[in-house]
Amino acid sequence: MYGARAHTQSLRDLALEYGLQITTLRPSIYARRANLTVKFQDLYGFPVEGNVDDVNVLNEVREKVREQGRVWWSLEASKGSNWYLQTHVSSTIKSSLKFSALVNAITLKRLIRKGIPPVLRPKVWFSLSGAAKKKSTVPESYYDDLTKAVRDKVTPATKQIDHDLPRTFPGHQWLDTPEGHAALRRVLVAYSFRDSDVGYCQGLNYVGALLLLVMKTEEDAFWMLAVLLENVLVNDCYTYNLSGCHVEQRVFKDLLRKKCPRIASHLDALEFDVSLVCTEWFLCLFSKSLPSETTLRVWDVLFYEGAKVLFHAALAIFKMNEEELILAHQVGDVINIIQRTTHHLFDPDDLLTVAFDKIGSMTTTSISKHRKRQEPAVLAELDQRLRRLHSLNGEEEEGK
Repeated sequence: MYGARAHTQSLRDLALEYGLQITTLRPSIYARRANLTVKFQDLYGFPVEGNVDDVNVLNEVREKVREQGRVWWSLEASKGSNWYLQTHVSSTIKSSLKFSALVNAITLKRLIRKGIPPVLRPKVWFSLSGAAKKKSTVPESYYDDLTKAVRDKVTPATKQIDHDLPRTFPGHQWLDTPEGHAALRRVLVAYSFRDSDVGYCQGLNYVGALLLLVMKTEEDAFWMLAVLLENVLVNDCYTYNLSGCHVEQRVFKDLLRKKCPRIASHLDALEFDVSLVCTEWFLCLFSKSLPSETTLRVWDVLFYEGAKVLFHAALAIFKMNEEELILAHQVGDVINIIQRTTHHLFDPDDLLTVAFDKIGSMTTTSISKHRKRQEPAVLAELDQRLRRLHSLNGEEEEGK
């Protein structure tokens, strides 16, 4: 009896802490009357600039987050604090399937698509992504030992990291401080030594920074980065030639033609290359393009369902603007439409409803087939580009 009471009290304490984190934005009466641009900070401390309509949307989103939090707390109270780990359904013998596990799996998928409450994100992500399992395979002191061992080492990766730190979310209340820079540097440098094939690639600074804000500790952020690059995303997305990212661009073009044929046909007529906007999406996982809570809602699904969610989100951004895009006459107009949309997507449901309800299903198997079909051509082109570069360098040397 005492244990149950203590558990309930613990949940109440967490819920109270969670509620205190969510503040309501209150634009001044002058801003409401004049519809002026207002500046404020979002839930994760990012400076935001928008109109009063944007503020109202954010207030509505905060209420949705509160409501979703109440749903999760209720499940924690009735099923236990780690109920979401009891979702494995055996595929070996049909008769051995546990009904409760099946129900939990269906409930969990639906809940995650509706959003994980901010206070629960660290532990839910860490468990469901595989980061906890990955961390368990090494000594407890692994991260501390690694950061100490590489503290004073200088490599091309550490030089690029130092160059990028001040440019990572400038103006953020914690990330853009000496303390924030130091924490992010330790995470990125440690990973650059863990995986020398990746080392460091521009874009990872934004991903690592957002992981730090969510996970709260450097070590947990490090392991989330590790599981993301080693298990969740496709191989070679962040290697020296970005071959994996180039393949994803080609796959996205295939999917756009299939899911949004009118848009694809019009963009082809304009000779618009979708990589102009999508490269940043796939390298930064939308962290530099979408508002923070919208990005994190995409990541909620990413860490549970895998990399296919990136295609769902990217296709949704185009689908949401279908009529306007078809009327665009220039490449610059397309870019402006897309960037304006992503900047103001403060309500994650606007994006994810289209992503999962209007785009249609995409299986991991079907996407893998697209990747296998595109990979040889991409690798051949990258090899040809490298040969051409070596040839030009050779001619320059001869000229000297």
